[in-house]
Amino acid sequence: MNIAYSTMAQHLGSSAVRDILKLTQRGNIISLAGGLPAEDLFPLEAVREAYSRVLSGHTSVLQYGVTEGYAPLREKVAARLSRQGITVSSAEVVLTTGSQQSIDLLCRMLLDPGDTVLVESPTYLAALQVLGSYRANIVPVAGDADGMFPDDLEHKLRLHSPKLLYAVPTFGNPTGATWSEERRHSVVELCRRYGTLILEDNPYGEIAFEGGDRTGLPALAAIDGRLGGGAVVYTGTFSKIVAPALRTGWIAGNSELVSAVARAKQAADLHSSTIDQRALDELMSGFDLDGHIAAISREYAARMKALSSELRARNWKGAHWEEPQGGMFLWLTLDKTVNTAKLLPLAVARGVAFVPGEVFYPGEPDRSTMRLNFTHTPPQLLPLAVKRLDEALEEWSGQGLESLHPGSLC
Repeated sequence: MNIAYSTMAQHLGSSAVRDILKLTQRGNIISLAGGLPAEDLFPLEAVREAYSRVLSGHTSVLQYGVTEGYAPLREKVAARLSRQGITVSSAEVVLTTGSQQSIDLLCRMLLDPGDTVLVESPTYLAALQVLGSYRANIVPVAGDADGMFPDDLEHKLRLHSPKLLYAVPTFGNPTGATWSEERRHSVVELCRRYGTLILEDNPYGEIAFEGGDRTGLPALAAIDGRLGGGAVVYTGTFSKIVAPALRTGWIAGNSELVSAVARAKQAADLHSSTIDQRALDELMSGFDLDGHIAAISREYAARMKALSSELRARNWKGAHWEEPQGGMFLWLTLDKTVNTAKLLPLAVARGVAFVPGEVFYPGEPDRSTMRLNFTHTPPQLLPLAVKRLDEALEEWSGQGLESLHPGSLC
């Protein structure tokens, strides 16, 4: 039988990261590819106890729930955001199945085919997937490690009258970069002036490494709130700070927009898992979540430093990167003769995986880039991972291209 797929289905591509993760299921692969937190740092006992307390109560914990999510947990999320300078009430928060669903639901309510969405370049791959599925006109805004260039942003706001700007301004995916405070203010002020809604995606913002001059910067949503609010909708998740399997995130914004998102969610899945939400509420009631975040941040900082040190010791020609001040990713640029998508099979054959940078670009990519995750791999395996990557690069250069040894690092 021939199945007549919808136009949306025809525009829904597969995630390159998920495809790569399938390749890494062999036991000998060290994966620096997925955006996975460290399993050995999950608060297993605290989560187990939280579920036990919830399940020892009334059987209603296994019943259907409201679309917006479990009210006490929404109150805790709102209070947590308020402490971060984002003033919202629980009525302005909807709990979602991870922040990924937040992106999809907002796009479902806002975008018609051909509507323009502005993004960073490179940007989060799964957001590009969602935008592509809704047949958005995805327009990159030029920028650097400090964020979007205000001049280019204003030019594209005038030219395209975009419906939405999507950004990960704090410890971004894939680059790990963090926008400067000046650029944050500029982006919010320009989007308010031109009537473009900002979707601020912040799954990594609380994973901040000590000593960084880019930690503690205000969220775009906090800046917007000081200016009167309404220009920024904010999404976050428990996936990186507790555990991904709980699949609980949130979207926060003005009440009209959040109500629209709730209607979209009702049509999509009625509500996210109530038992997981109840367990998270229990966890937040008796668990030092801030202390846990501080502990994983220290460990992730150490793993990032270890990976960076191993890369520096290899001294590959033309290689450069900036050490991120938080989050989960290091963005590596190699010599321009290297195509990392073609390098990947050589690396997997050697026993190491990464994500080629080209998949994160909405337009013309820099094919010499790659995203490396430093949080999931045990630190004792990082030297072996980089050694295997080095061997793959040696094989690449042995195919007739310019040697990558020695060189200077930027």
